[in-house]
Amino acid sequence: MNKLYKELLTRIGEDSEREGLVDTPNRAAKAMEFLTRGYRQNLEDVINNAIFTVEDNHMIIVKDIELYSLCEHHMLPFFGKCHIGYIPEGKVLGVSKLARIVDLFARRLQIQERLTNQVANSLMETLAPEGVGVVIEAKHLCMMMRGVEKQNSCMVTSAMLGSFRNEPSTRNEFLKLIGK
Repeated sequence: MNKLYKELLTRIGEDSEREGLVDTPNRAAKAMEFLTRGYRQNLEDVINNAIFTVEDNHMIIVKDIELYSLCEHHMLPFFGKCHIGYIPEGKVLGVSKLARIVDLFARRLQIQERLTNQVANSLMETLAPEGVGVVIEAKHLCMMMRGVEKQNSCMVTSAMLGSFRNEPSTRNEFLKLIGK
């Protein structure tokens, strides 16, 4: 990647040998590896056996999980927060694993709609809960810095599975508790 970043600097009209840019290809390559680390992770390793048996089946919510991703169309950042709720059917996930699952999928080239569905589907497949709800709110730099240049726009996506989709009262409880 270093070679590609050096060529990119030259193609945009910069001097890649200029003092401030000499190490930029290396730094940019390391940053891109970090920002796309989700490609080198898998769900099973992220969860790391942190599934626990429970008898209760009350709604569990973790809200305001920070997320940072790159849009697959322009490779510009989008960032925001993810809210996750689920009703267990005998199994719960260690709370930090919810944030790690968000990162697993966010640290790839993405569109927000797919990211929302990937988080919801992975929880449904892993825990087989009664239902899952995922809401993501994000600002997209591809829309803020270029194109229409709308600074205050925020995209909201949701994925409702199981009882969160089929039962309005469950969905409404989740949305009320996350402030939507």
